[in-house]
Amino acid sequence: MTVDVLAIGAHPDDIELTSGGTVAKLVKQDYKVALAELTQGEMGTRGTKEIRATESEEARKILGAVARRNLLIPDGNIEINQTNLYKVITLIRELQPKILLIPPSVERHPDHVHTHQLCKEAWFYAGLEKIQTALSGAPQTPHRPHHYFEYMQWHEFQPSFIVDISDTMDIKMAAIRAHASQFHNPHSKDSETKLSDPGFLNRIENGAMYYGKLIGVKYGEPFYSWSPFGVGNLFDLVLAKG
Repeated sequence: MTVDVLAIGAHPDDIELTSGGTVAKLVKQDYKVALAELTQGEMGTRGTKEIRATESEEARKILGAVARRNLLIPDGNIEINQTNLYKVITLIRELQPKILLIPPSVERHPDHVHTHQLCKEAWFYAGLEKIQTALSGAPQTPHRPHHYFEYMQWHEFQPSFIVDISDTMDIKMAAIRAHASQFHNPHSKDSETKLSDPGFLNRIENGAMYYGKLIGVKYGEPFYSWSPFGVGNLFDLVLAKG
């Protein structure tokens, strides 16, 4: 199976929180999107890896992604080493996406930063013929996606572009809520976290409203591009009328 877009996160729910609206929009536009996490989130304060796997699959169905993979890299200390790098390279070569969506290079959580570095390196090295990988015993062919774009997590940056997700915000929030173990539950006996704060989901919606307002729409998701890209038609731009 090959896909158009591969979104990668460090933990279950990273993609939904940051770019779930964009994933759902791509699916509505008939693009094939796959999701992947490097870890099972087993070091997270709330939930278990089994619970989080079930929640992740439910969220995948809500978003409409064609596949969801987990690379089973230990959580809490994602190491930047050849073994982990080759896991990401193998995934890219298997699915052959045209575009990657990855974490940003600056973040409060070290696992997010390390995931960014692994994804960035794998994006390049996946295209080199002399780096050899195999899947189920079969040699893989080199493949380098056209671009990778960084989604926004806790650290705010000046976006290169903002995707209008006004028509998929409800899908994004439903996919986020599928990760119920991570959010506010007055009956939960797990310790509280930033995500389980009662106001956290409002923060997500308010953030999407803020970035949507910057381009004159209701909801938006910001991304950063490491290189410039062209526009075919100036009248296709989504701009706040000034």
